[in-house]
Amino acid sequence: MNSCVKISCLGVESLMEVLKEINHRRNILEQKLYDSNRNEELLYLMRVQKSLVYFVTALRSNELLLMKMERTNFLNCDEDEREFLSDLIVEYSQALEMAEKYTNILSSSLDAFASIINNNMNLVMKRLTSITILISLPTLIASFFGMNVKVPFENDIRGFYFAIVLSIMIAVLMVFYFNKKRWF
Repeated sequence: MNSCVKISCLGVESLMEVLKEINHRRNILEQKLYDSNRNEELLYLMRVQKSLVYFVTALRSNELLLMKMERTNFLNCDEDEREFLSDLIVEYSQALEMAEKYTNILSSSLDAFASIINNNMNLVMKRLTSITILISLPTLIASFFGMNVKVPFENDIRGFYFAIVLSIMIAVLMVFYFNKKRWF
């Protein structure tokens, strides 16, 4: 058998093993991401995705090369070697299909994790906005009473208590409203 065909055979076998290892690592990293949303795992998954793109490119190039070698009978192969070369092309096609499948799965997983992270960030922003509103309302009411203009209860001691009670009532009403909207 021709040494070029032997090398290609060894190449496809080693590529399949590496693809299986990459898929195994991807599964482990996805499980880690389910447990904790850390940037390190996301960055590593992006590197794995980049590796898979290189694998797909290499497999596609090698498959095309072998197909051209088979079509042109470049190696002057006998019938057994042609059959082996044909089987090798099928193996490259299967490896290419597997690499593309892993790439698609990884892309979908990264998109899903990005959506989860965006949803979590939206919840945090919603809560922070609610807290900001709750804090700003009493400040707004107190600022009206701190102006240098005539305001109700200006000379009455009950004016201070009125402002406090009004601030608390509005804050409580806002808490009920936010709970009803499920912002907390």
